[in-house]
Amino acid sequence: MQKANLQKRNLNNERLIVSVPPHIRDSLRVRRIMWEVVLALGPTTLLGIYIFGWKALTVILTSTATAVLTEAIIQKLCKKKISVDDGSAALTGLLLALNLPSGVPLWLAGVGGAIAIALGKQVFGGLGNNPFNPALVGRVILLISWPNLMTTWPKPTPGLFRSVDVLTGATPLGLLKEGAGAATSQVPLWDAFWGNIGGCIGEVSTLALLVGAIFLFWRKHISWHIPIPFVGTVVLVSSIFWLLNPVEYASPLFHLLTGGLILGAFFMATDMVTSPVTRKGQLIFAVGCGLITIAIRLFSKSPEGVSFAILMMNGATPLIDRWTKLRKFGDGRKNA
Repeated sequence: MQKANLQKRNLNNERLIVSVPPHIRDSLRVRRIMWEVVLALGPTTLLGIYIFGWKALTVILTSTATAVLTEAIIQKLCKKKISVDDGSAALTGLLLALNLPSGVPLWLAGVGGAIAIALGKQVFGGLGNNPFNPALVGRVILLISWPNLMTTWPKPTPGLFRSVDVLTGATPLGLLKEGAGAATSQVPLWDAFWGNIGGCIGEVSTLALLVGAIFLFWRKHISWHIPIPFVGTVVLVSSIFWLLNPVEYASPLFHLLTGGLILGAFFMATDMVTSPVTRKGQLIFAVGCGLITIAIRLFSKSPEGVSFAILMMNGATPLIDRWTKLRKFGDGRKNA
């Protein structure tokens, strides 16, 4: 009977598709997800442009345009369908730009956008095959190759057009390396919450980032399993050191509101391609990101550790997925 039904299907030119479960039918598409994440980054992007001026806008446009152009060129050369309209390349370029100082030369932003797509994404086969977050690959390569340019921070002087944009200063985490007292006295936490501090274009306003994160939660593009444990681990460990020695170590609130923690936890660590599949795996991934981040902040010469933490845990994702993979139905063991 089954054989007869299969023959009947073949006569009707129907295909019998056998694939690995679970089978989910949904109207959600990659294009919609990518562009809605870009939309979620809108508040911090606009505020970054307002805080750092037109130069920040040119950095964002250069990085994004170069990323899109690089993807189109590589897909053309590889005789693949050009799919830059899906928004993934634009999102990569935007995320990279938001992780750059507003004062970087435009050629550096362009090189970063090209590297992020070519070495962070297309070299592995394109969207869905990359093991590391492409934007962070671009940022880290730029940081290692041109450290002076990547660590020169223009001071925030709100206003899109202004005549002076060459004044520079240390970031809050940079000041932290001079001592917790110096950092906390020079960086009011209220300014860090609103965005009146130095840093990368897209990391300076906790409020703007949280508005975007709420939108992602509402659209169900992310869940709490990665960002909340990530942030919680940093807060917990920094609280322990702060309670032990508040003179040498900054408060957990300082670590929460400064640097790229919120941007990384909600918008980069949650990348569906480079993070674990299971809920248990995501929790392990998030705690690992948090521990590495706070270890770098507290004990290394580098003031920031979010980018390195996420990339290191991206590399561990296949192992985490293997350890926490779902069991076959009827196996008798509980799923992760």
